[in-house]
Amino acid sequence: MHLVLIGWGYVVVMMALAEALSPNGTVLNALFTLLLYGALPLWILLYIMGTGARREARRRREAAAPPSAADPDAGGEPAGDAVAPVRKEP
Repeated sequence: MHLVLIGWGYVVVMMALAEALSPNGTVLNALFTLLLYGALPLWILLYIMGTGARREARRRREAAAPPSAADPDAGGEPAGDAVAPVRKEP
């Protein structure tokens, strides 16, 4: 899949060069060609392709991390009284 990305990047660079060097072309148009046909689609595709790796890294991080203080059962201690008992007035 990376070979396709490299090939697409090469084609887009050549398109941008042709745009910049043509008699009616401008460098601004070449920059837009490079960004809109090249960088943006490649970034989206690389982001989608990296989803599995990010998910696996998150799972490994969560498995290796010590229990946090936000987790009430993390300490292994029995829970205390969260609410004080209510007494009746005499």
